[in-house]
Amino acid sequence: MRKMKKFGNSVKMIAHRGYSAYERENTAAAFIAAGNRSYFGIECDIRITKDNVFVVCHDADTARVSPAKHVINDSTYKELSAINLYDIHTQDTPSHLKIPTLKEYLAIARKYRKHSFLEIKPELTNREIEQFFTEITAFGLVDAITIISFNYSNLLRLRRLSPELRLQYLMGELPEQAIELCKNINAGADVHYKNLTARDIARFHKHDIEVNVWTVDDAAVAKKFVRWKVDYITTNILE
Repeated sequence: MRKMKKFGNSVKMIAHRGYSAYERENTAAAFIAAGNRSYFGIECDIRITKDNVFVVCHDADTARVSPAKHVINDSTYKELSAINLYDIHTQDTPSHLKIPTLKEYLAIARKYRKHSFLEIKPELTNREIEQFFTEITAFGLVDAITIISFNYSNLLRLRRLSPELRLQYLMGELPEQAIELCKNINAGADVHYKNLTARDIARFHKHDIEVNVWTVDDAAVAKKFVRWKVDYITTNILE
């Protein structure tokens, strides 16, 4: 059963790496748990393997989430798919906790009718950007996908491939040229919550730039951003 939204309809809540407070982050279990709740969208982290398979993993290697350390871009998908990840509660490694592929994540998001927020972690080559774009467009429902990245060149090259694709520029601290950078590629702003004020949000909105804030796990802080009329809140646990 879906829970009721706690923060009203004015803000869209995004499950950070899936429902990662209760399931191992960036796994099918976390994505399905988020799918069964009232989140607008589900965020995940995208990397590419040695044999050019897009997979979902936050870190550059698997050491934090599994007993084995495998560097993602130095490993084949077959090697990574053999790894069982830690259960978040017991630290056991059940066979169902695996590193998903991008396609597996998209299938879950589509099944549960959730908006996909795909964070591209590394700087991709032109060929890799084209492969990524081909994969997400071939899957369909591109209007239900938003690409986010700290790497501006990833977003710039995606914008050149598509004027319609939804983009958000990820930022920790807010640079002086943030509005100009977002306007140049018609992207939203995705900013760490500690570095964003009500005035900043109003300035972005004045330029028709949507604002996402990450990663908010305190209900009082989330309610403050709702009052400030932020568009999205990315969270590990709030709903």
